Formats: sequence, structure tokens, C-alpha cells
Amino acid sequence: MPSTPEETVRRLLDLLLAKDMDAVADLWARDGVAEFPFAAGTSPRELVGREEVRGYLAGYPDLVDVREVPEVTVHHTRQPDTVVVEFTATGTTVRTGEPYRLDYIAVVVVVDGLIRRYRDYWSPLATAAAAGTWSELLDSLRPETAR
Repeated sequence: MPSTPEETVRRLLDLLLAKDMDAVADLWARDGVAEFPFAAGTSPRELVGREEVRGYLAGYPDLVDVREVPEVTVHHTRQPDTVVVEFTATGTTVRTGEPYRLDYIAVVVVVDGLIRRYRDYWSPLATAAAAGTWSELLDSLRPETAR
């Protein structure tokens, strides 16, 4: 079991590469929160609790085949339980077979080895491009009357 915030984040990335989404969710505290401040369309802005995180992650390997996390930078903060992580994930978009590359920045709070808060500042536009879901994103942004 990881103990420091950096160890927890690095474990999360290892499990992401192993496509073990259940184990990724198990890194969350029972009442831990995942926030996505830039979420758009049908993407959730917040998940509360380990089981919501688990449900959200369940289909991730069906969208993106992450094969490498070639760049990881962990910035330690004045709060010993908080790190800011910059990382890049590369692989293949399952839907299209096209190469996938996405940069992430996350602020992660870890208490007793479990994630209490994970704020993920991903780009919905870059994600839609990487996942091959441009049309779905655009459709979700149109007013109901225009659909």
C-alpha cells in the first residue's frame, strides 16, 4: 500500500498502464472525490465516493489503450498531503486505432495512502480528439432544441 502522495500517484499510473481500473478505484478513500473542473458535455464534473469513481473508470480501457506514461513530474506543495502532478499518457484510441497522446495536470490530496481529492484539469477538446468522440461532444453541447 503506498503511503506518500507521490507513491500513491505513481501507483495509480502503474495501474492505469495495467488497465486495472478496479485497483485504481481502490486507491480512493471511501468518500474521496474526483473533480473535473473543465468537464463539458455529458462528462461529470464531480464523482463522490470510491464506487462512483469505479463506475466512471470501468469503461476507460474500451476508449483508450494507454501504453505508456513517458513523462511524469510531481510537484510537492507546502501541504504534505498534496501534490501537483503533470503527466503525459500515450497509446491508441480504441475506436479509431489512431495514436493517442494527452497531457494531464492533477492536484491530488492523499491521506493515509488513499486519495481524498483528485482535481483533474484535462481538456475536453483534447480528450474528444484523442478518443475519437468529437461528434458526440459537439452534439452534447448543442441546445436540446437544435438536436
